[in-house]
Amino acid sequence: MSSEQTPTPEATGPRPRRLTYAALLAALEGLALVVGGVWMLVLGLTGEPDDRQQAVTGGITLVVLALLPLLAARGLLGRRSWSRGPAVITQLMALPVAYNLLQADSMAIPAGIALAVVAVAALVLLVNPETTRALGIRGPGNPGNVEK
Repeated sequence: MSSEQTPTPEATGPRPRRLTYAALLAALEGLALVVGGVWMLVLGLTGEPDDRQQAVTGGITLVVLALLPLLAARGLLGRRSWSRGPAVITQLMALPVAYNLLQADSMAIPAGIALAVVAVAALVLLVNPETTRALGIRGPGNPGNVEK
C-alpha cells in the first residue's frame, strides 16, 4: 500500500490552518491565471490586438499554467505530500513575475506588490514545520520508521 492510500498519524487530526491558507493562496493564484488567460483570449478573439495569434496563444498558455497551482491547492487540501512541490514551484515562478511588474511604470506596480506578498506568504506557509508534518514529509536526518 502506498503512502497516498495510508493516512499518516498526523493526517488523522484536523487540517492545520497554515496548510489551509497555503492551499487557498495557491488556488487564488490559479484562479487569477485563469481569469487573466480568459481575458487575453477574449480580447484576442474579439478585440483589436497588435497580434491576434500571440494574444490567443498567451491566453491559452495562462489557462494551462493555471492547472499547476490549482492541482497543488487540491492536493494540499487533501494532505497529499506530492502537492507541496508544485505549490513551491508556483511561488518561485511568481517571484520573478512580481519583480518584473514592480519595474513597470504603470498600474502593474500594485499587481506586482500583491503577487510578491502572496508568493512570499505562501512560501512561508509551505515550508512551515506544521505544514510539513501535516503532509507527512520527512526531512533529512529524519527517516521516520526505519526497521533495525
